[in-house]
Formats: sequence, structure tokens, C-alpha cells
Amino acid sequence: MNPPLSGHRQPQAGPEHEPDARSDSPQKAESSSDATAERREWLSLLARASRAELDTALQHVFDGTSRPAFDWLRVPETGLAMVRGRMGGTGDPFNTGEATVTRATLRLKTGTVSRPVGVAYQLGRDKRRAELAALCDALLQTAEHAPAIRAHVLGPVSRRLIAQREARRAEVAATRVEFFTMVRGE
Repeated sequence: MNPPLSGHRQPQAGPEHEPDARSDSPQKAESSSDATAERREWLSLLARASRAELDTALQHVFDGTSRPAFDWLRVPETGLAMVRGRMGGTGDPFNTGEATVTRATLRLKTGTVSRPVGVAYQLGRDKRRAELAALCDALLQTAEHAPAIRAHVLGPVSRRLIAQREARRAEVAATRVEFFTMVRGE
């Protein structure tokens, strides 16, 4: 057996160090994947929210009170990300170009043991928007603020996106041409 890497601790033997049988249950794995899918959905909505939507909603949520304090794990920073595509959605990947992306990561100062970490990746250069989205992500992980953030941030953004999608569908449907073939001689 190879010696452990420096700084790496070997797992301890004994009943107090054995993994909890409940942690390997399919039910916990399923709830973990549900939570991951839910977070993926709200991060998607936060990425599409405008700065004004985020700022107005957070002002409404914290009406008259101060927003929670947080520590920066990664201050908002802007960089480039390579955008990739596939021919027909299934072909070999190719680089289509670069997009400007702003990212931020923060940790709430909640005074509890588990301090939620919020992350945000936004297209564009708006650092304040990335900060607000990361704050919303962290707040959505708290029982105290999650219902208000869902109601005042995610709900309106979701409704706006659905309305935009429906308007686009109506616009496309108005210009749709139906082609048909007439059979001659029968």
C-alpha cells in the first residue's frame, strides 16, 4: 500500500466513523438530485434576470431592513468564455466564438454552521447584476428567505420569460405558410 499524501488523512475504523446507512439510500440520492435540479432551474432564471428585476425584487424582499452581510469568495470579475456549438445539435463540437461573462461567488454571514454559498454567471459585464444574482442564490438556500425570493424574484422572471416565448411563438405563427399538394386528375 502506498503511503498517504501529505495532508491527506486516512479514514478511521470503528462504528463512529462508519458511513451512515441512510446516506447511501436511493431516497437520499433522489432528493439530492431533485435539489440539484431545482437549484439548476433557479440559477438559470437568475442568469436571465435583468439587473433592475433583481434590484427591485431584493428591495421589496428586504423592505426597510438591511440585506444580509456576506463575505466574497470570488469578487465579481469579467472574462471571456468560449462558446461551442454542434452541427444539427449532434455533430462534432466546434468553437463559434467568445462571450463576455461576469462571475461572482459569496458566502452569507449567517452565524450558523452551514453558511450558504451563492454563485452567479452572467452574460455581459455587469458586476452588480452578478453580485445580486449570487446573493439571491445564497438566500434561496435559506429557509428564512427562500419563499420571498421565489415569490418576488423567480416568479416574475419566469412569467416574463414565458410571456416573451409566447409572443415570439405568436409572431412566428403569424408568418407561417402552409404548403399542400393538389392531386390532379382524381
